[in-house]
Amino acid sequence: MSNQDETPQDETRENRLRKELPEEVPAAAAEPAKAPEEQQGTGLTGRQRLAQGLWPPRVTRAQLIVALLLFGLGFGLAVQVASNSDGDSALRGARQEDLVRILDELDDRTQRLEDEKQGLEKQRDELENSSNQAEEARKQTVEKERQLGILAGTVAAQGPGVTMTIDDTKGTVEADMLLDAIQELRAAGAEAIQVNDVRVVAGTYLTDSGNGVSVDGNKINAPYRFKVIGKPQDLEPALNIPGGVVQTLEKEQATVTIERSDKIVVDALRAAKRPDYARSSSQ
Repeated sequence: MSNQDETPQDETRENRLRKELPEEVPAAAAEPAKAPEEQQGTGLTGRQRLAQGLWPPRVTRAQLIVALLLFGLGFGLAVQVASNSDGDSALRGARQEDLVRILDELDDRTQRLEDEKQGLEKQRDELENSSNQAEEARKQTVEKERQLGILAGTVAAQGPGVTMTIDDTKGTVEADMLLDAIQELRAAGAEAIQVNDVRVVAGTYLTDSGNGVSVDGNKINAPYRFKVIGKPQDLEPALNIPGGVVQTLEKEQATVTIERSDKIVVDALRAAKRPDYARSSSQ
């Protein structure tokens, strides 16, 4: 009898404990939810997640302005480097003897300026030390007038120099190319220049005119012949320097010949023109 009475009590206690204890969590609910990528078995790599974070880019206005400024700065530097490279390419590609010749020409120009300085100092000393200053001043005035007449083109001149002939059968030589030749000759010490039948002076200008070139309003046609008085050893190398007059003309398919001579006659004259406004400050 005792065993039968205890059995219902034990069942009642067990039922009460079951009600107090929480139900077991289902196995599926206890496990963390898997990402859709993991469920599909196609998870993204770290590089792919980085790419998704960087693209599309999120650019602010300030970043865009800075980028444009940096682009402009880089473009300007590139243009400057390119222009410098073009300007120096002729010298970089020059042969050693050409470079030596260019240095010799620079030395000759320096020496000419030094000689001119010494000549002016000598004239000053002679004028100051001469017992008859009036006569010395007259001699120097006559000599100066002769020199200025040659420069102004009002008197003929002769002396050593070169003759340069430019044969332009293609019609590609323009006024600025001839002007470069005149400037180069002047820098090399040319004292008198004549192009065809026109005397070149300080105020000479050149313009394109149809199939030819106009010098001070006088039209000349090819072949263009330069008669130049000066030191031949300076004039010819100045025209033949790398990237200089001769190479530029030959690129335009013109034929250039240069001949040295002990006697060049420049006989084209210019009428003396009285200035309209300029007057001597000594008056």
